[in-house]
Amino acid sequence: MLQNFNTINSLRKLKGLILVGLGFLLSPLSWWNDLFFNLPLAYFFGYICSKFSANLFLPCAIAGYWLSNVLGILLMQIGVLDVVQEQSQERNFKKELLMGLASSTIYTIIILLLLQFNILNTPDLFAEGQSFNIKLFLPID
Repeated sequence: MLQNFNTINSLRKLKGLILVGLGFLLSPLSWWNDLFFNLPLAYFFGYICSKFSANLFLPCAIAGYWLSNVLGILLMQIGVLDVVQEQSQERNFKKELLMGLASSTIYTIIILLLLQFNILNTPDLFAEGQSFNIKLFLPID
């Protein structure tokens, strides 16, 4: 019985390590992942949305990028819990999801503020000679 428990515990920890690894690849914690993972996923999401309306490509690509980062943070949170907890405990998925969404939203707001106040510079993707203007992307007048 004890050996069966150790095997189940080891498999749970292995699953947790895999989830942490996948989450790290999607998360905003690594600088290189955008080129290989997040941007292709965001582009694909924008492409699918653009089939409904061409105007949806950019907003959906931005949403897809954000969602891939949120998914990465959630996968890391779930994986770390599997690795560090000795006993399998009852999980509150709603609470974990809300915590992941809150931390990702806070991260996104911080990055947008750093861009808005020109603390971070953007590549020349938006406009030649102009700084980033978040108002261009918001649905308000």
